[in-house]
Amino acid sequence: MTEQEIMDIFVKTGAIMEGHFLLTSGRHSNRYVEKFNVLQQPKYTEALCQELAKLFADEKIETVVGPMTGGILLAHETGKALGTRAIFTERVDGKMTFRRGFKLHEGERVLIVEDIVTTGGSIREVVDVVKAAGGVPVGIGMLVDRTGGKVSFGEVPYKALLHLNVESFTADECPLCKENVPMTKRGSTGKK
Repeated sequence: MTEQEIMDIFVKTGAIMEGHFLLTSGRHSNRYVEKFNVLQQPKYTEALCQELAKLFADEKIETVVGPMTGGILLAHETGKALGTRAIFTERVDGKMTFRRGFKLHEGERVLIVEDIVTTGGSIREVVDVVKAAGGVPVGIGMLVDRTGGKVSFGEVPYKALLHLNVESFTADECPLCKENVPMTKRGSTGKK
C-alpha cells in the first residue's frame, strides 16, 4: 500500500479529527488521530498490520510486542502476518511491564508495534521492558508517526506507515488555550 492509500483509510474511517485535544503525553494539539476508528474495522487492521509485517519481514522476528490497548490488536495481527508469537505490555501502578506469564528468552528478536506516536515515551518504556526481559528489540513499527520524523529510539530502527507532521504544544504555549477553545480529552492510557 502507498502512504496515500493508508491516509485514505484513516480519512474514510473518520480517524483524523480536528479540534483541541489533550494528548496522552500531556501536550495539546489541533489534530487527533482516533486509532480505534480504524482498529474497530478488522479488515483495515489486518491490512495495515500486513503492511507493518512487510516492513520487517527480513528481521527474523520471533515475537511481536505492543503496549496495551491498541498495541494488543497490532501485535496480534502483525504476529499473525509474520507467523510469530504476539504479546503485550500493560501498566501496573503507572509502570509498563509484562504480566500474564509473558516472558522472553535471552536474545529473543522482538518487533515492537505501536499505533500513534507523538513523543515516543510509551515505546521507549516498552523497549526498556523488552531489554530487561532479555529480548533484543530489532525494530519498531508504527501506524502513524505524528512527529514528522523527529522521534528517536536510539539504536532501535523504526518505520511508520503514515507520517504526519502534527504540531503539539505544552499547555502554557498552546494557542487554542489562549483563545479559550474548549478541549476534548482523548487517548488517555493511565500514564502517570
